[in-house]
This record gives sequence, C-alpha cells and structure tokens, in this order.
Amino acid sequence: MAEVLVYVDHVDGAVRKPTLELLTLARRIGEPVAVALGAGAADTAATLAEHGAARVLTHDAAEYADYLVVPKVDALQAAYEAVSPAAVLVPSSAEGKEIAARLALRIGSGIITDAVDLEASDEGPVATQSVFAASFTTKSRIAKGAPVITVKPNSAAVEAAPAAGAVEALAVSFSEKATGTKITGRTPRESTGRPELTEAAIVVSGGRGVGGAENFAIVEALADSLGAAVGASRAAVDAGWYPHSSQVGQTGKSVSPQLYIASGISGAIQHRAGMQTSKTIVAINKDAEAPIFDLVDYGVVGDLFDVVPQLTEEVKARKG
Repeated sequence: MAEVLVYVDHVDGAVRKPTLELLTLARRIGEPVAVALGAGAADTAATLAEHGAARVLTHDAAEYADYLVVPKVDALQAAYEAVSPAAVLVPSSAEGKEIAARLALRIGSGIITDAVDLEASDEGPVATQSVFAASFTTKSRIAKGAPVITVKPNSAAVEAAPAAGAVEALAVSFSEKATGTKITGRTPRESTGRPELTEAAIVVSGGRGVGGAENFAIVEALADSLGAAVGASRAAVDAGWYPHSSQVGQTGKSVSPQLYIASGISGAIQHRAGMQTSKTIVAINKDAEAPIFDLVDYGVVGDLFDVVPQLTEEVKARKG
C-alpha cells in the first residue's frame, strides 16, 4: 500500500484534533506516515499510533521554534524524499497552507487547498472542495507529482485505528533560507477556556444585531453552556465589539463545525463564505427576510435578547 505523509500539528507533544482527522482521511488513500517536528515530537507517537500512523518520523531542533516556516518545509521535504509518498496532507491553517505551498513548489507537484474530503482513485487521490463561498462542490486531482493537500478542520470524524507507530529519527539538513526570518518575541494569547475557533465542534457567533461589545456576554453564555467557541461577523469586529481573531468569514476564519449558531447576523456573502460548510446551521434574527435564513437548517425569527438567554437556560436545564 502506498504511504501518505501527514504533517503533525502539535503543542509540546499534545496532538491537535485536525491532525487526527488527517490520519483518518490518509487511511482512505494509503498508509499514514506521520511527521512530527520540534519540542515534544517523540511524545506524539502514542496518540498518532492509536489513530493509524504506521510510522512516526521525528526531528527536534531549535530552528523550529526560533524561525518561521522554512525549517518545517525543509524537514517535510526531507521526509518526502525519504518516503516517496503518494500524497502529503497538511492541516489547512494559515501556517499549514504556507508550508504546503512551499513544499509543492520545491517538489514540483500540484497543490489543493481547503479540501473537505479525500478518496482514492486509480489515477491518484481525489479531493473534494467547497468553492465560490460553498456555492459549488468540486472534485479535483492534480496532474503532476504527488499531491500536496491541505484539509479543513472538522472535515472528517476522528476514528481510532491502532497501528505500529514505529518512531524513526528523520535526518534534516536546513537550507540557508531556514534562518532568514527570526522570531524575536512571543506574547501568549490570553486563554478563554473555550475551544479553538477553527477546530470547535460547535460555534456560536454574534453579529451587528448584538448591538455592542457588552452584549456579547449573551453570546458567550450560550457558547459556554454548549462547550462551544465564540465567533463574530465582520461588522461586529470592525465595530470593535469582539477581537478580529474571532471573525468568521471570507476575510476572517473559515469554520466547519457540527453545529453553527448565528445570532443577529444577516448573512452577507462575506460571512457565509466562512461558515457555509457547517453540518447544521441555526440562525436567530428578528428580520424574517434576512439572507441567512436561505442557508439554515433551523431558523428562529425573534429578538436574540429574548431567544438566546432562553436557549441558554434550556441547555443548562437539560444538562442537569
């Protein structure tokens, strides 16, 4: 069976959920070989093996923490040359897309970004994408080389499939460009205790209808009752009501949770482009003609200041 490289997104050995989803998808098209880099790389092996990694290639060096992107591309290129995989899968984050693009250029292969599904074919892996603000679904495969594919978080259910997970040291030689951009400082983001927006299974978002920064507490209360992440429309973040890091939309973050709840969001195409692939969409808006209602699975025409608190209390009551 052909091998498939999976780039591991982890924090000090703790594997993030999108990587486990990649392993599930990788098993559809071949045998997963994981590539874990940086501090704690070897500590990822048990989790990766539990989810299907036949081998885990690891390498740690100061360059991964001290410099931007290129050292990781060097390492992934070394893994590619050592394995000769049928495909390379990378999480579809901002950094992941840059890594994937640089790797594809180096190895002379095609790249597909923001895939939501993968399947095998006689002519190579086929990727499904939602394009033009999710108005169309396309199936694509590259015409040259081994495809480099980035996959949106929440595109596949995480499935355990125990494998050997044999840990192997990866030999990496860094290029001159690896030290071109040095990280001079870091400021930890203040933790909210909520899931990462792009990885969350449930997202509750607020828009212009929330009316002000102080009223986002209503949206946050519903999100916390559901164990959800909090998002915001462009109008809300541009008004300064919520951080730009929480913006959902074409110029913000794309999310694809199991459940998306839009509160006071009209549903402009810019916002829809970032959440239209959500599995179940619920909208709360007092304007019955709001465009968001053309998209939803369930719509509530009503004042969010009445509906959202009642929904929050109902969720809490049912959770006991």
